[in-house]
Amino acid sequence: MFFGICFFLIGISTNAQCAMCRAALSGEQNVKKAEAVNNGIVYLMVIPYLLVAIIGVLIYRMYTKKKKAV
Repeated sequence: MFFGICFFLIGISTNAQCAMCRAALSGEQNVKKAEAVNNGIVYLMVIPYLLVAIIGVLIYRMYTKKKKAV
């Protein structure tokens, strides 16, 4: 069931963009603006993954310390 849900979500179109962003970034004149928006999206996407990874590492260390103490 999990893989079915993931497969369904992967099939969703990745061209989703608000109308204002699409209008502001369309055309060849706005190449630098488009790159800046794409970089901003990547930065916004990376932060939550880093936070989850850091919390995961901290939890892992906490459990390994408890196992060594017992």
